[in-house]
Amino acid sequence: MRHRIVALAVAGVLAAAFPAGATPPGPVPGYGYGDAPPGPTAPPPGSALDGEAWAWTQLTGDGTQIRYVSTDSSHTCPSVSYTYQGSSHTDPLSLKSLPWGSQFPTTVCEAEVRLTASDATLVPGTVRAATLHPSNRRLPLPNWTPGTRPARIGVIGDTGCELPLSSGEPAQDCANGWPFRRVANSVVSRTRPDLVIHVGDYLYREDPGRANDKPANPGCTDTPDRAGWACVVADFFRPAERLLATAPVVLTRGNHEDCNAMQQGGAGGAWFRYLADELRSNRSCSLFTQPAVIRAGALTLISVDTSLADRNDNGSPANLGPYTGQFDAVNRDASQAPGDVFVVTHKPLWMVKAAGSMSGAVTWATHVLDRAVADTQLHQLHRKVRLVLSGHFHLAQKIDFDSTRPPQLTLGSSGGPLDNGPVDANVELQSIGTPPQQVHESVTKLQAPAGPGIFGYGDLRYGGTTWTLTFRDRNGDRLDGSCRLSTSTDHRNFVC
Repeated sequence: MRHRIVALAVAGVLAAAFPAGATPPGPVPGYGYGDAPPGPTAPPPGSALDGEAWAWTQLTGDGTQIRYVSTDSSHTCPSVSYTYQGSSHTDPLSLKSLPWGSQFPTTVCEAEVRLTASDATLVPGTVRAATLHPSNRRLPLPNWTPGTRPARIGVIGDTGCELPLSSGEPAQDCANGWPFRRVANSVVSRTRPDLVIHVGDYLYREDPGRANDKPANPGCTDTPDRAGWACVVADFFRPAERLLATAPVVLTRGNHEDCNAMQQGGAGGAWFRYLADELRSNRSCSLFTQPAVIRAGALTLISVDTSLADRNDNGSPANLGPYTGQFDAVNRDASQAPGDVFVVTHKPLWMVKAAGSMSGAVTWATHVLDRAVADTQLHQLHRKVRLVLSGHFHLAQKIDFDSTRPPQLTLGSSGGPLDNGPVDANVELQSIGTPPQQVHESVTKLQAPAGPGIFGYGDLRYGGTTWTLTFRDRNGDRLDGSCRLSTSTDHRNFVC
C-alpha cells in the first residue's frame, strides 16, 4: 500500500521540462485528452546509429498495438513486417510524439496489427537506434482467434523499486533486494504466458538519488529525473525486458502514475506518453479516464482507472459520482461482451487488509469503489464479470463470496516492499461490501500469520471450460495448490 503523491510542480523543474520557446499546454481537468502538437520541429534524420529503443506489444481498446520508443536522433519511426492470412505485409509505425524537454527525450511510434497476424519483426534498416530491445527485433503477437482466448495469463502488480523522497523512510535495495526482474523472468519460464496483465504502479523512484543501482541507469540518478524516460526504463522496461519480448501486455494505471498539482508532466505525464491505453503527444495528465474495453478473443478485459480512488486509503467516499458512472459503463460493456469478462483495476473493490476474531473486526478496501458498484443501475457487477483483478496492496490475496459478487484477486506483490496481511481464518464469515456479504473463502499468501506477504505473481490458465488460479513466488514455484473458478453466475467463487 503506497499512497505518496508524486509532486513535480516546482517551478524550476517545470521550466526545465519544456524546450526553449515552447508553450506548455493548458491543464486538462477530468476526462479528456486535449492533445497538443508534439512540440518542436524535428531536426533532419541523423546519418549514424545512436540512442536506445524499446519495442513491445500492448493490447488496448483500439486493438493490438506495437509500440516503439527511442532516444535516437533521427526522430523517425521504423516499419514492421508480419504475416496475415497467408500474405506478407510491411507497415510503417505512425509517429505519436517527438522529444519534449529533458523529461521526454524520445520519439514514440505505434502501429495496429490485426488479430491472427503472426511473425512480427521490425524491419532492418528502418531502426535507427544503436541498441534495440528486443535485440532480435521480433515482437510477440496474440496467439488466439476471435473465438478463443489466451490460455496462460501472468498477473503482476506494484513492481517498482521504492525510493521515497523522505530520508526518514527506508529505501529499497534496487541492486539486490528488489525482486521484480526475477518475478518477471519466472513468469516467462514457469507460466510461459500468452498474455501478461499488469495491475498498476510502475514508477516508485521518487528520489533516484537514493538508488544503489545508479550505474545501470544513466539519466535516472537524481530527483529531477524521477518521472523521466530513463526512470521509466529503470523501474519497468529494463527488469521486464524478457517478459516484454515474450507476450503482449495489458497495462493498468496505478496511483503512482498520478497527476501533479498542475496536471502537467510528472509520473502521470509519463504514463500518458508511454503506457496508457491511448497515448498523448504532450505532457498532460487527466484525473480520470474512461474504462478501456480490451478484447483478448473471447475474453474481455475492462480496465478501470482507479488511481484517484481514496488516495489516502482512509475510507474516503470522494469521487463516488465519477466512479459510479464508470461502473455503469463497465456493466454496459460487459453486457455486450462475447464471453468471460475480467474487470482490471489498480485499487481493489473488496480486499481485506486486517481482521480480528470478533465479528465486525475487519478492515477492508476500497469503500468508494464498492459503493460505486452498489450505486450503479444494476447495483452490482454484471453477471458476465467472472473476476476482479487488482493490486495496490502489496500482497497476494483471493477473496470470494459464493454469491453473485465476483471473486476479488489482489496481486500487488511483484516488486515493492511487502505489506502485512490478515489471518485468513479471521476473514472468513466476516461481512464486507455494500450490501454486506460474508466472505466465503479468503486465501492470503504470507510468510507468517498476520505477517508480511510473499513476493510473486498470479498464474491464470484456461482449461477449455473455466479458469484455474495458482499463486507463485518470485522463483515461479507454487504457493500451495491451485483454485478452480466456478462456472455458475449465481455462485461465483474459487474452489481450492
